[in-house]
Parts: sequence; structure tokens; C-alpha cells
Amino acid sequence: MSAPVDAIPSVGAPVKAGAQRKRDADRLALILLLTPFLLWIVLLIVLPHLGIGYLSLREKVGPRVYEFSFANYLEFLNEPIYWNTLLRTAWMSILVTALTLLIGFPIAYYIAKIAGRRSRAALFLLCLVPLWVSDLVRAFGWIMLLRETGIFSAVLQWSGLAAGPVEMLYNDVTVIVGLIYTVVLFMVVPIVSTLDGMDNSLIEAGYNLGGGRLTVLRRIVIPYAMPGIVAGCIIVFMLTAGSYLTPILLGGKNSMWFTEQIYNQFITRYNWEGGSTFGILLLVFTSLVVWLGLRLSGQNLANTVAKR
Repeated sequence: MSAPVDAIPSVGAPVKAGAQRKRDADRLALILLLTPFLLWIVLLIVLPHLGIGYLSLREKVGPRVYEFSFANYLEFLNEPIYWNTLLRTAWMSILVTALTLLIGFPIAYYIAKIAGRRSRAALFLLCLVPLWVSDLVRAFGWIMLLRETGIFSAVLQWSGLAAGPVEMLYNDVTVIVGLIYTVVLFMVVPIVSTLDGMDNSLIEAGYNLGGGRLTVLRRIVIPYAMPGIVAGCIIVFMLTAGSYLTPILLGGKNSMWFTEQIYNQFITRYNWEGGSTFGILLLVFTSLVVWLGLRLSGQNLANTVAKR
């Protein structure tokens, strides 16, 4: 006697159940992997910025009495010193980014395409050395070198090039040098990671077609490395514009860095509303500069991240 058709187990049912369990496991693994990252983004970036934005829209009209308005932003617009400091910070940050690119690109190209495996590790180690100590220690190291009684001044006097102590601190050149020393690694690493994926046959083909070194560099290497260049420039610019210790310690009273204005509002004047306003303005202004840079370079942030 044959069994009813409904009683015969379906072959596709176990397969579908197994596929569903695999999808559930993959979904759970994705959630577990993304949870720390999302918590970090939300708790340490999104919520603090929302809080700063909230404070920037508060105006103190009496003891513990506040109302929402754009008075803090209007105060910023009416003070030329704040505008000048912000524009100066942006200009200096762009200059540091450009100089870091000029210094970091040859280093990155040598590491990615010329150096051997052992030399590559040693060069990367040398680039990592500045990150082994804090910004404060690095800044004081430059102070020890460049102050009137420092090593450079002593060498100049010993060699007869200077008749007396030479003060090399508290000027824009010193600030730029200190910032480049701090951020050059963040320019080298993205470019190296991009050039690593470049086939050497592309460069050889450029030479075989009659191109010189500059032509191959301009027509082949730089276009291929552009995502890494853009990523490095964005990182370096944002780190430089948001730097505090290096400009203040190496530039002194002549530093005129916008982060010092933010510090003064929060710590010196206890004006949290004003400090929050300056922080939001710095974020918006630097983001605008990055957007303009992406537009001028013909890149976009999604492609830059994907190609890296």
C-alpha cells in the first residue's frame, strides 16, 4: 500500500531551512561586527556633535536663562579677528597639506615601487617613529632644537654662521615644519596602499611608448594614485586644521590658530555656547574646503574609499 503524497518529505525543505539558517548566521555575524563600530560612531561622534550644535544655538539672557537663537553665529560674523583666524588656519592647513604631499609622494612611490621588501619595512618603521610619542613630546622636542639655547643655535654659533643665540621658534615656518613632521605618515600610507595595486607593466609600457619620467609620472602614476592622494590630503588637512598643541607651542602668541580660539572660549572665558559655535564653524568650514577639493580634483569620497 503506497503512502499518501502529503506524507512524503520534501527534498527542498531541508535545503531551504539550511539556507535560512546560513542567512541568519551571516546576519548575526554582520550585526556583531558592526555593533562596536556603530556604538563608537554614535556615542563618540554623533551625540557629541549634536550636543555641541545644541549649545551653539543657546543664548544666555539671564542667570541660568537661555533662549534659542543664532546670536552666537552673528557675533562671530561681526568680529573680524575670528574670521581672520579661521581663514588663516585654513590657508596654513592647505599649505601644510600641499608641502606634505610634495614630501610624502616621492617617499610613498619609493616604498611601493622601488624599495625591496626588507627596505620597505624599515622605511615604514622610520615613518612610524613620530607616532611613538605624543604630540606634546614631539612639540617639546622641536623646542629643544630650535630655541635660543637649543642645538641648532649652538651649531650655528660654533660654526661661525651666527654671532649670538638664534631664536627659531614662534614663527609660521616653525609651525609648518612641526605640523608636517606630525602628519606626513598619514599622507604616505594611503598613497602606498594605492600604488601597491598598480601593475609595473603600466609604467614599463609608458617608457616603451617613448614617454619620459615626467610624462609617465604625470600621465600614468599620478592618475592611478589619485584616490590615495585625495584620501591623504583629506586626512592631513583635517588633522592640521584641528591641531592645537603644535601651533600653540611652536607658534607662541603669533600662532593665531582657530583651535586656540575654541580653547579660550571653553576654558578661559567659560563660554561653552561660544566655544560650541566655533567648533561647529570649524567643522563646517573644513568640510566645505574638502568638498571643494574633491570637486576640483574630479574625485568623490565614495570612489576614493572604494579604490583604496
